[in-house]
Amino acid sequence: MAGQFSDQFRLSITEALSKQLYAALSRLEPAPLTQENLDALAPLAEKLGLPSKAGVYQLFRQEPGKERELAYVGKADEPLPDRLGNHLYKLSGREGVSIDEISFRCLFVEEDLSSVSPEKMLIKQHLETGKIVWNNRGFGNNDPGRNRDRTTIKSTHFDLEFPTDLSRKVDGLTPGVQTLHAVLGKIKRGIPFNFRFKHSAAFKNQMVTVPEEDMTVDEAFRFVAQHLTGKWQICALLGWAIMYDDSPSTYPSARRYYRPEGVSDQTPKTQKPGKNDVEDEVDEDSDFDE
Repeated sequence: MAGQFSDQFRLSITEALSKQLYAALSRLEPAPLTQENLDALAPLAEKLGLPSKAGVYQLFRQEPGKERELAYVGKADEPLPDRLGNHLYKLSGREGVSIDEISFRCLFVEEDLSSVSPEKMLIKQHLETGKIVWNNRGFGNNDPGRNRDRTTIKSTHFDLEFPTDLSRKVDGLTPGVQTLHAVLGKIKRGIPFNFRFKHSAAFKNQMVTVPEEDMTVDEAFRFVAQHLTGKWQICALLGWAIMYDDSPSTYPSARRYYRPEGVSDQTPKTQKPGKNDVEDEVDEDSDFDE
């Protein structure tokens, strides 16, 4: 109890860290999110003697004719350049946003700082003065794996506003006669979002002829679907694509199905966000077998 000559003092280490992190980041000038800038981070971490390369970061978006806004606050227990590289990869393949609009700034942190969730401290600090447009909207998720393909996403989800770009070209898809297995692998490696599919030995023996002209993702999926049989289908979800032998199964967040009999569109289903929704970031998962 406080008196005339005594009182209680509580030291908040997390509050002090939060303000220091916020101030340290605020002194940095955001740089374009490019591979060249990310490649410069690892040598800096080595120079500072930080082998883990863990850290915290902010992403900003500046649309043409608008003010720059804080889009996302995150942390990287993995090497910070790799985590930012995942975001570069992801944003390069989305409708409604250009990678040229995105910039970042970051801090390497000591390894033992991860236990106090520095990104949560930064988020709290930022929310006192404004907003962060992509946090708690699923932006930070990697491929959640087969168990979440049937999830009904929130109406505020990042993937709903910025779905995968099916109109972009597939890199590295060469023309000529080749196995369907090889074509699937080239599509997977040639697009900036996950294409997860079940392995089938039959695809290694099935020969197809890829046409000379470049293909968009949509055209490549249509091409593959023409050579599928039975229950095989490609499903373009909002955030990634899958291919399994489960037709006519449907998925709540699907927007297009590619089947041997043709292509059909679907309006993705959503659910209202809850008051206490918190984004959970998960590791990449893939069923693809080279």
